Amino acid sequence: MASAGVLRACSFCSTLTVTSLPNSNSKFNSVMITAAQCNDSSEDKTNTMVTSERQQGRRNPRLTRSLNFSGGKPSTPVLDTINYPIHMKNISIGELESLAGELREEIVYTVSKTGGHLSSSLGVTELTIALHHVFNTPEDKIIWDVGHQAYAHKILTGRRSRMHTIRQTSGLAGFPKRDESIYDAFGAGHSSTSISAGLGMAIGRDLLGKNNHVISVIGDGAMTAGQAYEAMNNAGYLDPNLIIILNDNGQVSLPTATVDGPAPPVGALSKALTNLQSSRKFRQLREAAKGLTKKVGGQAHEIAAKVDEYMRGMVGGSNACLFEELGLYYIGPVDGHNLEDLVHILKKVQAMPAPGPVLLHIITEKGKGYAPAEIAADKMHGVVKFDAMSGKQLKVKSKTLSYTHYFAESLIAEAERDEKIVAIHAAMGGGTGLNLFQKRFPERCFDVGIAEQHAVTFAAGLATEGLKPFCAIYSSFLQRGFDQVAHDVDLQKLPVRFAMDRAGVVGADGPTHCGAFDTTFMACLPNMVVMAPSCESELMHMVATAAAIDDRPSCFRYPRGNGIGYILPQNNKGTPLEIGKGRVLKEGSRVAILGYGTIVQNCLAAAKHLQVIGISATVADARFCKPLDGDLIRQLVKEHEVLITVEEGSIGGFSSHVSHFLALNGLLDGKLKWRPMMLPDRYINHGSQREQVEEAGLSSRHIAATVLSLIGENKDSLHLLKL
Repeated sequence: MASAGVLRACSFCSTLTVTSLPNSNSKFNSVMITAAQCNDSSEDKTNTMVTSERQQGRRNPRLTRSLNFSGGKPSTPVLDTINYPIHMKNISIGELESLAGELREEIVYTVSKTGGHLSSSLGVTELTIALHHVFNTPEDKIIWDVGHQAYAHKILTGRRSRMHTIRQTSGLAGFPKRDESIYDAFGAGHSSTSISAGLGMAIGRDLLGKNNHVISVIGDGAMTAGQAYEAMNNAGYLDPNLIIILNDNGQVSLPTATVDGPAPPVGALSKALTNLQSSRKFRQLREAAKGLTKKVGGQAHEIAAKVDEYMRGMVGGSNACLFEELGLYYIGPVDGHNLEDLVHILKKVQAMPAPGPVLLHIITEKGKGYAPAEIAADKMHGVVKFDAMSGKQLKVKSKTLSYTHYFAESLIAEAERDEKIVAIHAAMGGGTGLNLFQKRFPERCFDVGIAEQHAVTFAAGLATEGLKPFCAIYSSFLQRGFDQVAHDVDLQKLPVRFAMDRAGVVGADGPTHCGAFDTTFMACLPNMVVMAPSCESELMHMVATAAAIDDRPSCFRYPRGNGIGYILPQNNKGTPLEIGKGRVLKEGSRVAILGYGTIVQNCLAAAKHLQVIGISATVADARFCKPLDGDLIRQLVKEHEVLITVEEGSIGGFSSHVSHFLALNGLLDGKLKWRPMMLPDRYINHGSQREQVEEAGLSSRHIAATVLSLIGENKDSLHLLKL
């Protein structure tokens, strides 16, 4: 797979020698780190060495405890005594290690019954325990980047009894959520935000005269995003006390796996991370320079800056560590599954009087302790209910495939015929289906890391060279790259094709992943063609349509979930549609229902409800939001007294464009009764997609009820249809 280089091994630092880390569960037992250039005292070395003689010589009790993954409720004597982090303060290292085993058993048991994110939480079990043991939450703030890994955190912060409701309607959220618990310092769901948020909290703390700690936990996959570096750069400049924990597991906490196995974060970041160092003497001199600034004032800032610059060159040489160059005090790498060392180091960091921003680099294994997760291609990142003993997921068999799969197969069919077609995704090969495209065309598929902004402009650059880029990004993730869509693509009329997966409500992932806004923010762009298929066959036609549009950008949205079983085009090769033309699916009278996207299926079902009581409704599939099919809309207005527009998107989307067309063309000046139906102007919490559609008022029953309210049917009709 082609990928972007972010960091290269040994390009930033060479002052530490780290022995190779073999691929085994005990890979950290023999890690040695030695200072090759610094002349630190033995005391300094003791404080800065990540691996001590104590670690190498002692027997690791975690490896001797047999964990219970039988499927039955595990015995958890230590965990049973802990309701909140305060209950962890006075227990021994041995008890903490027992707690780690019990937590793993509890997480596997719980997620096997509910489904959810499994391996990320298993990988940070020891870290979670160490953080809550050492720091005083909730006064001290812990920010979990993305939030997939927060299940152990939730269990230890008063929510264990509700874990069986996670990701379900009215249950616990799958991610940290501020209004769920005081221990959730910052809401998450999207990647690479934790350092920015933590920096804001640290500066806010200082302005208010508080003295609590702020800890941001971020993965190496999230470090492929530019925002993380922007935040570290600003943290180095502002220099507040901030602890950043880099959880380096060689995996992106997203469904990134290729067809053949797991995909590490692009840019080979881990190669560089294992070769980094901590320069204690540099830090001490830097602190002295800061003190000089405070005491002398005036031009002392310039003096301190020169001392800082000189010491970087003297101590680190030309290859000084990237993080140190950004102004962060680097410690690591540390075995993230060694509780004793984690506790020891975190206490040392906690006790530093004015450390400034500190980055603690830990090495972990995603899925640690649960063999089925450790060996799975995707590390069992996101799972449905599964058998705890074997790890076999209890997936419900469907007669149809996912819209994601149909998109991928259709794009492959187009690429077979057009060698200029290339595909781009942002660390979401599995989630977008482009792992299938990569398998077929490895040189034409690009994983750019968790970097949606870069993905969009990278695609724009490809388009300038005459290639045909398809940029596949989740609807909610494309929000992160909107400026690039507007400025770099649409303004220049570059023919980039955006495939917006997970459009509309998405179920258990909740509001952080809900694709509510894409129609609104894409259709407001002057040059953009905006489409949405009503079924999987239409999706394939729209892939073909986008491939054929070569004079401007285009996009199409499709939902999470499976197709409806519609007959597919031969060889999955769609036929380009006429731009801006919809279609009538069912002829009726008096009432017209105009749907946009897969919600059209609910419109057809609503028409069947109405047919029961003798009301004949026309159902039309808009296909395009931009350009609208003006002729179709005029026809529907002319032949019906009621027009309802239906979409699974936010205010400002398809219905808004229809309303502008109706108003500007005088079609609202007569007797027409028009009503828009869209997602409500609020965030819809997690639950099943069916329940979310009901809550949004977009089910077939809601559509039928809206029709009845407009044509003046009596309440008996509502009862007859069980509305």
